[in-house]
Amino acid sequence: MSDRSDSHEGDADDEGDADDRRFETRAIHAGQEPDPETGALMTPIHANSTYKQDAPGEHRGYEYSRTGNPTRTDLEANLASLESGSHARCFSSGMGAINTVLNLLEAGDHVVAGDDVYGGTHRILTQVYEQYDLETTFVDTTDHDAVRDAMREETELVWVETPTNPLLNVNDIGALADIAHEADALCAVDNTFATPYLQRPLEHGADIVCQSLTKYLGGHSDTIGGALVVDDAELDERLGFYQNSVGATPGPFDSFLVLRGTKTLPVRMDRHCENAMELAQWLEDHDDVSRVYYPGLESHPDHDLAAEQMDAFGGMLSFEFDGTLEQGSTVVSETEVFTLAESLGGVESLIEQPAAMTHAAIPREERLAAGLTDGLIRVSVGIEHVDDMKADFQQAFDAALE
Repeated sequence: MSDRSDSHEGDADDEGDADDRRFETRAIHAGQEPDPETGALMTPIHANSTYKQDAPGEHRGYEYSRTGNPTRTDLEANLASLESGSHARCFSSGMGAINTVLNLLEAGDHVVAGDDVYGGTHRILTQVYEQYDLETTFVDTTDHDAVRDAMREETELVWVETPTNPLLNVNDIGALADIAHEADALCAVDNTFATPYLQRPLEHGADIVCQSLTKYLGGHSDTIGGALVVDDAELDERLGFYQNSVGATPGPFDSFLVLRGTKTLPVRMDRHCENAMELAQWLEDHDDVSRVYYPGLESHPDHDLAAEQMDAFGGMLSFEFDGTLEQGSTVVSETEVFTLAESLGGVESLIEQPAAMTHAAIPREERLAAGLTDGLIRVSVGIEHVDDMKADFQQAFDAALE
């Protein structure tokens, strides 16, 4: 794995000096300075909808909070630094961010996307944008020949998740970006599972990075948000037009909560990764588990790529319980440390069945063809003690097999 301390150091900070500080430092300080009037250390929650203008059309940087809010500005600067970008745009949800990327496209355009993307991404591409004559081809994005074969003259976007949700496949960002650019298409990467602490797609050639701020960036399951980060001013201006025009922007309190979360992202992710690795190894050796999907395991087909592209392997894993669909449902219903719930990336451990929950919008035939079986169980490994997690799984397995 790469040495995080030698990763891309980000762009200029608010003081105009080259920011050569490490990720952990920028997570706390990038985009933020003490309030000049009061000295308040934390970014204030600017609960304003509108702002005084000095004369018609003359304002002090803000005129209406859908367009811009000082709390959101600090968050966007922070995220741009962490993702090795120059510009960031925040949204009221991850889907709001994804929708804004799709706003860049026109009727008749074509998208190539992974065949095991997040269910909400699949839904918006097929059930929302298809009616506007936007067509999507879903392929195995680990198969570069399949991606090339799917490209058309009308292809304007290659949408990538890595690791994917929920099968934890790892995609070669650089290779897929090259394929997209050869066709003059954009390459967008959903970096939610990895976070910028573990992986920075812009450094590998991606054009757009998408984050669900609801997940690891917020980190406490108490806010909803999304973000797009780019390293191109013209592309950012286009995204900003739709951000303002469509209006799916976060309020100042949500922005404040995510800023609070980014400060502890490094220490939380270290524990998430440590716990996930130990739990994955335990599950892989368990008699009641037929398969574990976690890129940190040497048995994972993309392990070497993950070790090269990521700084650690993340806090998400999936596994196949060796039992019936009903027994798998019992497992996810009987856990006590792991809470049966959708979402991921909070400090608490969560468990779910993708077929019945996060990926229920995908037709069953498509799910099965992509490897999303009825018995697949997805786990967001929290920061509790890993021994308690193992004991919790054991009692749930025992309950399912009684």
